[in-house]
Amino acid sequence: MKLKSKRVIPVIAAIAIQLCLGTAYVWSIFQSGIANSIFGGDNAAAGLSFSLLLAMLAVGGTLGGKLQVRFGPRIIVISGGIVLALGFFLASFVTASAPWLLWMTYGIMGGIGMGLTYSTTIACVQKWYPDKRGFITGLIVAALGFGGVVFTPAIEFLIEYFGGIGVGELKTFMVLSLIFIVVCTIGGFFIVNPPNGYIPEGYTPPVVNSANANYDYTPGQVLRMPQFYIVIIAMMLACMGGLMMIGFAKPIAIAKGMASTATVGVLIISMCNSFGRLFWGWVSDKLGRKQTIIILLAGTALLSLSVNMAISYFIYILIGLIGFLYGGFLSTFPSLTADLFGSKYMATNFPPILPDIIKILQQRISTLCSLHLSLHQLPL
Repeated sequence: MKLKSKRVIPVIAAIAIQLCLGTAYVWSIFQSGIANSIFGGDNAAAGLSFSLLLAMLAVGGTLGGKLQVRFGPRIIVISGGIVLALGFFLASFVTASAPWLLWMTYGIMGGIGMGLTYSTTIACVQKWYPDKRGFITGLIVAALGFGGVVFTPAIEFLIEYFGGIGVGELKTFMVLSLIFIVVCTIGGFFIVNPPNGYIPEGYTPPVVNSANANYDYTPGQVLRMPQFYIVIIAMMLACMGGLMMIGFAKPIAIAKGMASTATVGVLIISMCNSFGRLFWGWVSDKLGRKQTIIILLAGTALLSLSVNMAISYFIYILIGLIGFLYGGFLSTFPSLTADLFGSKYMATNFPPILPDIIKILQQRISTLCSLHLSLHQLPL
């Protein structure tokens, strides 16, 4: 098989895997039931499970990035799928007598497993497509966002099938764990790097100037570069609006008095998030990464200021637009990382830039606490 055709195979496998990882974006469907059945109505404690998953995604991504250089992406992706599946499987046995176990299983194990697979698949596919780095990154992470669209109705059905809100969430975790182990194991076999020195037919690599001769910077070198910390701060701040909406689209809609259509918010932000990743990844190839990020930052700032003023179904429009711009960050920043520091160690260099560190936890807990009083009084 020619390499031109062969490079499509890792993309297909990566899309399937990323669809599964998209379940992270439908936590708001679990939030209310988990809070009431496991944490005695404490939304902040329940939401910490999601915060831990996001934080551990960065840890798992860093670990996976280092290990895949030594063992190859196939082993790391399959191992990540096993850890992710095991975390969700064990989460299905958590009870109200030991709620902290949900933080350990869904949060920590699930996050590490997702991290191992997430950045490794992106880095692998980018190596196959240096000629279309922005677009192909957008395509892969769009699959992650679209996973929310695919799994939202499926998870809603499973929760209802297993007993409804407050009862069916844990058994749904078990079903998801089975899906993860199958998809990540089979898909992982096809996640392989291209041959050393691979250049797509008809592609001429950009000329590297002398000041940037060592283009593939190691993680140790990157940590000494000011650009690294600028990108970290930029992405942490950039993703605040999108992460807040993704985690709490449903509770926010309920708080706005639209409980009967609250799930629509989850579907809208998932779809817009997915399309935004593909669209803005393509735009960044044409317009440039920095210019694209500036546009996304300005748009997100304006829309975020409008959320508190939104009434009725207008909130869904804002949720969709914020998700659309947020998707752009998730496709543009990985490409920017590869542009700045090279693609060889991208799987290690990118995860620390994920906005899943201390500030996300602070913002997540802060938001849950602010919503707690109003949500606690609503029929969930």
